[in-house]
Amino acid sequence: MNRVLVPQIAVAPERPAGSLLSLGGETMGTTWSVKLIASDAAARTTIETLITERLDQIIDEMSTWDHGSLVSRFNLAEPGSWHALPPAFARVLFCALEVAEASDGAFDPTVGGAVDLWGFGPKVVKEALPTPAESQAAAATIGWRRVVVDALGRVQQPGGLRLDFSGIAKGFAVDHIADGLKDLEVRSALIEIGGELYGYGVKPDAQPWWIELENAPDVEGGRFVVAACGIAAATSGDWRRRFRHAGAWYGHTLDPRTGRPVIDPAASVTVLHESCMRADAEATAITVLGVQAGLDYAERRGLAAVIVARSAAGYDEHMTSAFAAMLDDE
Repeated sequence: MNRVLVPQIAVAPERPAGSLLSLGGETMGTTWSVKLIASDAAARTTIETLITERLDQIIDEMSTWDHGSLVSRFNLAEPGSWHALPPAFARVLFCALEVAEASDGAFDPTVGGAVDLWGFGPKVVKEALPTPAESQAAAATIGWRRVVVDALGRVQQPGGLRLDFSGIAKGFAVDHIADGLKDLEVRSALIEIGGELYGYGVKPDAQPWWIELENAPDVEGGRFVVAACGIAAATSGDWRRRFRHAGAWYGHTLDPRTGRPVIDPAASVTVLHESCMRADAEATAITVLGVQAGLDYAERRGLAAVIVARSAAGYDEHMTSAFAAMLDDE
């Protein structure tokens, strides 16, 4: 049986006039979809152009898979060089650094060297696991405190620093598209990129955009369904990208404090937040911290989060008080 979550909203959205428009495609190695209520059929071209331009912008600035992107050029830049920060890049970097500080490095945007070493970046996956010396060398390049931004809004490459926004960029992309749609006076939309979602407004029948929270494929039982009225959902899960070596699984979520994959991570961590970018980063931080430390962290931050952890009995569910407060008891 599904369990329903309804976030509190200060003012009920007005019913938009128009018809449903559904768009979709591929970006950042995954898929995207946007559903919205369009009052003008001619707006489709304008909306499609906005979405395409904003997704291309994120790839041009933040994709480590694009060797010509801003982040790729920064990662290869000379030690001591300074680099101008476009507004979108700066917004992502500053959010990433704030979560890094709050989580004491459980989330860290400078983990790029270890991501490449373990085969989860653009480089070819190695046949063998990294040696202890390789792991130690990659871990030495990690450190959010090494990121220096000057009064002119430039970031410095201290030498060997490798930024990686894979734990936050999709969430930002969702927010970036939502902001653009609102600028176009689209009053109701649901945006999804690679499983990260944000919905706002209601449909013409006054119903919200209902979204089902993602969970590990082998988790049985009731799912959570959320009324996405000005709220985003981001899920971190160890099943999404991993490889098997010598009988052990190695997932794509790395612990920046060790430079190695997280040991025995939760099956899934979902965070609900008004910002998809922040939900994305916080879900990763909670996954790295582990069940109890992650739950404590989320409570201190006032986050609406649910952790599904493996146990001898199958799965245990842990939710924060902010998450539980959204449950509809009717």
